[in-house]
Amino acid sequence: MVRYAATPSNSSKAALSRGSYLRVHFKNTHEVAAAIQGLKLSKAYSYLKNVNEHKEAIPFRHFNGGVGRTSQVKQFKTTQGRWPVKSIKFVTDLLKNAESNAEAKGLNVEELYISSIIVNQAPKHRRRTYRAHGRINPFMSSPCHIEVILTEKEESVPAAAGKKVARLNARQLARNARLARA
Repeated sequence: MVRYAATPSNSSKAALSRGSYLRVHFKNTHEVAAAIQGLKLSKAYSYLKNVNEHKEAIPFRHFNGGVGRTSQVKQFKTTQGRWPVKSIKFVTDLLKNAESNAEAKGLNVEELYISSIIVNQAPKHRRRTYRAHGRINPFMSSPCHIEVILTEKEESVPAAAGKKVARLNARQLARNARLARA
């Protein structure tokens, strides 16, 4: 079994999927992953479908140099966004793979959410492009590795009524520790 970059807290309630050396732009795929991180699986599918149909856009926050502006990303408190179709296709395929892995494990598909989606750079593919006056420049692609972890939501236990939890800062914790030793 391969090692994932993130490990689920409860592996019996999680389904994993990964793709290595995928020929899809790293930067676009990173932004797609950031946009769907933490969403429920059904919501992520509908969002990616809307982006594919240009009804919604993916906000570009980190790799946003030269990215045009669109009003479709106002809901994300930013102005720059795109519709990276190829990245959406690869991410959707991995989500479907993880979903089928969850079904094979016997997890409830309606309760799954994307607890972790990680995109890392893969080694670049080198080509060359021929320029004027006999020059040659590199012409490289930027593939990526993608890892998806879907986790089933656990039932939340309500807090005990009436019991206040004291929140202490670092100075207060150190003082209490010092007093406990004395």
